[in-house]
Amino acid sequence: MTLVMRRPDDWHVHFRDGAVLEHTVPPIAAVFGRVVAMPNLRPPVTNAVQAVGYAARLREHASHAPHFVPLPSLYLTDRTTADVLSDFKLSGGVAAKLYPANATTNSDAGVTDMDGLDAKLRAMEELGLVLQVHGETTAADIDIFDRERRFIDDILAPLVSRFAGLRVVLEHVTTAHGVAFVKAGGPNVGATVTPHHLEVDRNAMFAGGLRPHLYCLPVPKTRADRDALLDAVLGGAERFFLGSDSAPHARHMKESACCAAGVYCGHHTLSHYAEVFARHGALDRLEAFASERGADFYGLARNEATITLEQRPFEVPTTLPFGSDVVVPYRAGEALQWQVVAT
Repeated sequence: MTLVMRRPDDWHVHFRDGAVLEHTVPPIAAVFGRVVAMPNLRPPVTNAVQAVGYAARLREHASHAPHFVPLPSLYLTDRTTADVLSDFKLSGGVAAKLYPANATTNSDAGVTDMDGLDAKLRAMEELGLVLQVHGETTAADIDIFDRERRFIDDILAPLVSRFAGLRVVLEHVTTAHGVAFVKAGGPNVGATVTPHHLEVDRNAMFAGGLRPHLYCLPVPKTRADRDALLDAVLGGAERFFLGSDSAPHARHMKESACCAAGVYCGHHTLSHYAEVFARHGALDRLEAFASERGADFYGLARNEATITLEQRPFEVPTTLPFGSDVVVPYRAGEALQWQVVAT
């Protein structure tokens, strides 16, 4: 069985930087058209010059994929100005990322003053830049499984009300509460959904022992939360689209006393999504989720070219090269049924 579909886009990817780009860029660039590259590097991408330079480095590793268009996001900080945002827009930027300070990997330079965001958001609204949100509160007294809900209620919902013309993406949504928030929002509120949050709940991280390679932020939630994501995505809900949050860390960073957060699905991203859709008898809805809704939300033309998936079982490698180290991919050693055979 084969499936021919419009070339997809991935609206949330962590390629990292430096030597590892040799291994993280090619498999994603081969399949996807536009890819939003997350800016939480060391140092972070906080201005147009850095964004243009990062895009160039990504393209250097995608000579095999002339269709590949990397779109680095801009890392918002307390010091980001309207002029910085304007320069970024003029350079071809499409989105800026809101990391609450210390919410996830390399977010220590993120926003500490949520009350001071309005001037930046007003500028983004006027410029037509999309706001991508890591939607978790970082307050120490909030349970980690409640952080998405509290961020939505305390910060994101009021923000959306104040800026009705600002397009906002709740990245890697994980809860039924988040799904309900996006569905109830207007056309300016969307969400990305990862393959791992569609497949696992929080119990999976502890099945037979602690499984560090399933640990990510936001953490997977309850089975009911996972099912709410599935209902939205498989049911064809508008404004939910593909954002893999592929986030590689070297194996020693995951298998450590203080495990790094991130799931690496980038080597077989579309295979993972196809697995979910096929398992639930909804493979005919994959194209809209992967290739249409994200482009429509960002106000960009849908890709014209197509790719082909084939039902051809293969085993995910137990490790993959990652610079001078290795990374353990999502579902390592397991069989997947679908693979991309023509791009």
